[in-house]
Amino acid sequence: MSVPIYIRKIEYILPENRVTNADLKKSNPDWNLDLIVPKTGVESRCFVQEGELASDLAFRATLKLLESTETDRDEIGALIFCTQSPDYIMPPNSTLLHARLGLPKKVVAFDFNLACSGFVYGLAIAKSMMESFKFKKVLLITADTYSKYINPKDRSAITLFGDAAAVSLLETSPNETSKFLDFNFGTDGTGGDKFMIKAGGLRHPKSEKTSALKRDLVGNARSEENILMDGRAVLEFSKRDIPSAVKEILSKNGLNIPDLDLVLFHQASQYALDLLNKTLEIPPEKTFSNIRTIGNTVSASLPILIRDAEDAGRLKRGDQILLVAFGVGFSWGCALIKW
Repeated sequence: MSVPIYIRKIEYILPENRVTNADLKKSNPDWNLDLIVPKTGVESRCFVQEGELASDLAFRATLKLLESTETDRDEIGALIFCTQSPDYIMPPNSTLLHARLGLPKKVVAFDFNLACSGFVYGLAIAKSMMESFKFKKVLLITADTYSKYINPKDRSAITLFGDAAAVSLLETSPNETSKFLDFNFGTDGTGGDKFMIKAGGLRHPKSEKTSALKRDLVGNARSEENILMDGRAVLEFSKRDIPSAVKEILSKNGLNIPDLDLVLFHQASQYALDLLNKTLEIPPEKTFSNIRTIGNTVSASLPILIRDAEDAGRLKRGDQILLVAFGVGFSWGCALIKW
């Protein structure tokens, strides 16, 4: 019989450079943020400085976690790094972080490329590896710096996203109370072009042409080397596929929303959160949000939300919670957890 696995602790780091909506307005006096802020729900976010990368934030977050948990590095079986903003094409960020932390050579280290659904996928990967290889501890890193990809004149993206890194320590559970109960996942690859950076990979290398700025119908400026997000398509995907994924995992486990203590959604946007809460009829006392002060932090969104919910007294050990992640790909994942 396998031993239950749980998330012992989460730590995170936000960049020191906090950018408020007033700052954005000052740099762009022609922007009418009154129209967009109610949809994003974001009043401020943190961006990395020049030369500061996702691996730097991840290093600080991991040191913080190792120190706060007094974790023995020799007991770490794997370091898994989820990011879409790596330092290099190769080697992966996981190996760079492995070296900076001074981890033993026996530690498995690898990256995987996934965005907003990355945390739930990472939990399933980490859990599976712990069960298969009997690892005592696994570090799951989720870190992204989308500000590196956003054109500062793209109002739709720069008002929404923030940079961050989170690290989660998975261990074998000391009891039967805290454990993973179930997962489900899904993909709709036909939506891949609705949220993408077109240029910079081998299919479409950077060039003088790809760096040329273009403006859309509402005045947002970006090049093919910047993030392109079709907000309407993303919302339609969220409305179409995410409620059914939530209902599926609950039905499979004989549960309903009232049976849950908390439902934690990836902090996509306030509009998306309001839409999902209304569609699934989730009462305010069973939700929690932090998008107002940090924005959409991509793969780090859910672990930061979990930690903030704990710190706010909204989440405690033994609670039955549902994590719901969705985004680029399109991809999604749900995790039912006894916290």
